[in-house]
Amino acid sequence: MEIRRGCTEDVPMILAMLDGAVAWLVANGRAGQWGTEPWSSSPQRVERITGITRSDEIWVAEVGGRSAGIMAVSPEPPYYVDAIDEPELYITLLVTDRAFTGYGVGGALIGKARDEARGRGVDLVRVDCYGGGDGRLVEYYRRNGFEPVLEFTVGEWPGRLLSQRVGAAP
Repeated sequence: MEIRRGCTEDVPMILAMLDGAVAWLVANGRAGQWGTEPWSSSPQRVERITGITRSDEIWVAEVGGRSAGIMAVSPEPPYYVDAIDEPELYITLLVTDRAFTGYGVGGALIGKARDEARGRGVDLVRVDCYGGGDGRLVEYYRRNGFEPVLEFTVGEWPGRLLSQRVGAAP
């Protein structure tokens, strides 16, 4: 697996991954996370992803030359999460292509976030995710070293904030 820097030219690929994730979630009775409509069909969501590729660092995991996952990180949390009084690296987007289930793509991207944080002398990595439904997404992040910090809502969407210390020297 290779992890490369991404850019705005990756927006169509990111939207395709998000569309695939929505289809998979819907097929598995888990539409609460992102709804039932493809991200690419919503001008607001397309602009949100385009904005993320402009403002955040994008990392793309590739397996055999094919895009298998995407992660965006930022030194600041999104608008709906309170800032904190220490440097952090915030994972603002993490999605993998379902065709690469079992390849460890998400874990590799999370590992990249840890490495990036340590390389910047930052000890804290945070992420938020869908906190409703069966709780499988929260458990996924727990298995990858994150601990739940708090529950929140954005409109009616239930979220969960998680964090982990990565051992960066101060």
